Amino acid sequence: MSTTPPLAYVIAGSEATGGAGIQADLKTFQQLGTYGVGTLTCIVSFDPKHDWGHRFVPVDPQVIADQFEAATSTHALDVVKIGMLGTPATIDVVARSLETQPWRHVVLDPVLICKGQEPGAALDTDTALRERVLPLATVVTPNLFEAKTLAGMDDITSVEELTEAARRIHARLGDGHGRRYVVAKGGVELPGPDAVDVLFDGDEVTVFATPKVGEERVSGAGCTFAAAITAELAKGADVPDAVRVAKDMVTQGIEARVEARTPFDTVWQGAYAS
Repeated sequence: MSTTPPLAYVIAGSEATGGAGIQADLKTFQQLGTYGVGTLTCIVSFDPKHDWGHRFVPVDPQVIADQFEAATSTHALDVVKIGMLGTPATIDVVARSLETQPWRHVVLDPVLICKGQEPGAALDTDTALRERVLPLATVVTPNLFEAKTLAGMDDITSVEELTEAARRIHARLGDGHGRRYVVAKGGVELPGPDAVDVLFDGDEVTVFATPKVGEERVSGAGCTFAAAITAELAKGADVPDAVRVAKDMVTQGIEARVEARTPFDTVWQGAYAS
C-alpha cells in the first residue's frame, strides 16, 4: 500500500558543483525524510579560469511559472523554501505564483547579493525582494550581511546587536495570519568562539549556539539551514524545533565538509544523524 511522504518544495537556483542551491536543498530534504519538489530560477556556475567567479543565467519567467504550475498541480504543497531568485522579473513571477494559493509556511533565505550581476541590477533585485517576497514570508533566515542590510544597521558585532537586527527585520514582515519568525545567523563572522543564531518570533528571543568549526565560511551552509527548517516544518515540527534540527545538521555537515579544487569547502548533508 502506497503512502504519501511529507512534501517539501523549493524555488531556487542551480549551483553546478552541487555544493549549494537547489542541489543542496534537495539533498537536505532527502536526508530529513521528505519528498523534495523543486522549481529552478537560475543557473549559477563557477568560472575556474577567472578566480572561481560566478556565471549567472536566469531562467525565463514563463518557464518558472510553468514549473510552479506543474509542481503545485501534481502535489498538495503547503511548505516552500525560497532561495536565489536573481532578477526583478524572477521575483515578480515567483511572488505572483505564491499568491495564487495559501501556504502554511514560506521560508525565505534572502539572497540579497546575486554574484555575477552588475551593481545596479543587484540593487534592483534587492529592492524587489524586499517589496514582493519578504512580506509573504513566515520564516526568514538572513546571514550576518543580510541581517545587517535588511535591518539597516551599520555593523553587527555582538549577540545583542544580532538580536536587535532580528527584531527590526521582524517589524518589516507581512501582517498576514499566523506568527512570523526571523532567524538571524551569526555564523563564523560574528566575533566569539561560538556560531550563534538568534530566533525572534515577535515576542520571545531564543539563542542557538555551538562552538565554531573553523573560521572559514563553508559553501551551502545557508541553503542547508533554510532547507532543513523547511523539511522539518513539512513534517509538522514547530519553528523552534525546526531551527534546532537545522543548526545540528549544518554543524555536522560542516564538520564532515567536502573538500574540492575550489578555494572553499562545502557542507555534506549526508553526515547528519539525529
